[in-house]
Amino acid sequence: MISPESIMLVEKADLPEASKALGKDDISRLVEWLGTKDDNLRYQSLLLLQHRSSLFSDVYPFWDVFREKIRSDNSYQRSVGLMLLADNAKWDTANKMEDTISEFLAVLKDEKPITVRQCIQALGKIASCRPDLHQRIVAALVSLDLANVKETMRKSILLDILRVLIVVREEPASDQIEDYIRNALSGEVLGRKSKMEIEALLR
Repeated sequence: MISPESIMLVEKADLPEASKALGKDDISRLVEWLGTKDDNLRYQSLLLLQHRSSLFSDVYPFWDVFREKIRSDNSYQRSVGLMLLADNAKWDTANKMEDTISEFLAVLKDEKPITVRQCIQALGKIASCRPDLHQRIVAALVSLDLANVKETMRKSILLDILRVLIVVREEPASDQIEDYIRNALSGEVLGRKSKMEIEALLR
């Protein structure tokens, strides 16, 4: 049985291996600790659950808990919910994402730019295992108005969007995606280095 003290002793490099040894009760405890006020314990619990989710489906039963978190008034909890839902999308045998995706996409208009970034990055994970949701994800991303985003965050958010669009652009091919990428590369939000990165991903 894990304890707060025992998991805090696990080094970052050892987290993947530690996640393999988790039992059912351990996972329940980690999910509970996601709500603690102790930042370090909360973050360590998140990392262990993410590593576990990459290997096994036994975090998936907590889907509804994570879904509730994306409605939280606390931005950190919203981010936790986004990340763990995305990590467990590949185990979604009950197709719960169908009912969740609208709430997920609504976070693209979050008041916190960092939460918006985490939402976009999480959508990249979802898109990789749910091609049936590509069109909805693309439509939401290309309609995101960067003018409403804090200026210092526009470049980062645009890069996040482009990385997701590049992943999904072949399935299905879309003029909407190609036009968006072309406009981003000819616009002024991205610098030369960022444009070179995107051009390299397109090859």
